[in-house]
Amino acid sequence: MEVIFMLIGFSVLIAVFFLGYFLWAVKSGQFEDRYTPSVRMLFDDGTIDDSKGK
Repeated sequence: MEVIFMLIGFSVLIAVFFLGYFLWAVKSGQFEDRYTPSVRMLFDDGTIDDSKGK
């Protein structure tokens, strides 16, 4: 039974860590660019596969 309480406490600590990291990412502007992901597939990145055609 003690192991279950220890695992619950450990999982709560991990959840708090990820919540804090997510809030830091939101406050630091990691999710500000909403336009580029929607048009990224339209940009040509310039990579050419040379293995075809040889």
